[in-house]
Amino acid sequence: MHSFLSRANSVVASAVVVLAGVTLCCFLSTVFLDYRTGATINTLKVVVKNVPDYSASREKNDLGFVTFDLKTDLSKLFNWNVKQLFLYLTAEYSTRNNEFNQVVLWDKIILRGDNAVIDFKNINTKYYFWDDGNGLRGHKNVTLTLSWNIIPNAGLLSKIGSLGSHSFSFPAEYTTSRV
Repeated sequence: MHSFLSRANSVVASAVVVLAGVTLCCFLSTVFLDYRTGATINTLKVVVKNVPDYSASREKNDLGFVTFDLKTDLSKLFNWNVKQLFLYLTAEYSTRNNEFNQVVLWDKIILRGDNAVIDFKNINTKYYFWDDGNGLRGHKNVTLTLSWNIIPNAGLLSKIGSLGSHSFSFPAEYTTSRV
């Protein structure tokens, strides 16, 4: 005859197999959906300063200040397998020292049930836009791109970029006024 522990083990093992199967179905039902959407980004104010870095060397590096507008509708990205979106705005550019630079300037978390229609005007960057030298002054091609990570209930943590980006240039002279 089967003991109580033997029967409990069978019930738990069966429940784990069924839950794993349901989780796999949850993942497969949304893995092939297209989670891209358009975003409109516009820069309003672009300033560059040459200030001492906070490191021990105290070298002067470029610090960029950007004010931007952001408009997008992310409501179609939410389905029953999406818990939240982690949005982030990156600036990409190249310099003589580094062929590819990517700096996160702003981020936001949007939970399921929150308003996913974004229409921000005149937003300052959340994080500093440091360059490890003097590569921002007079730079002609800095590209802002909105990307997001989808945090699912089950499945892959995917990184998706928006359809649309914005390129701008920094002024050729450093500013001395407060920003």
